[in-house]
Amino acid sequence: MDRERKPGEATSSGHVCRSCKQPVDTVVKRHKNMGVYVPIWIAGPCHNPECRQYEPEQERIHAVRDATRRNPAGWEREESPPSGTERKTERQI
Repeated sequence: MDRERKPGEATSSGHVCRSCKQPVDTVVKRHKNMGVYVPIWIAGPCHNPECRQYEPEQERIHAVRDATRRNPAGWEREESPPSGTERKTERQI
């Protein structure tokens, strides 16, 4: 049942890249028509690295705050010293 796709052969949705003619994924966008959102199925980005319209797959970005709290590297975030006490630097010593 699984067969190899030939270059330029469309998927069941029929979307191919405009420059390299490789099949691309279908992306659902929507637009508002008379107060109702209507889905539109369009060609997605090309993931062929040899294509001039190549778009690398996007990775999810995590929040910066979340990264400092979880502390994956094992280091602790430096707390500010209590008021009235100062840390001496090399110049003050």
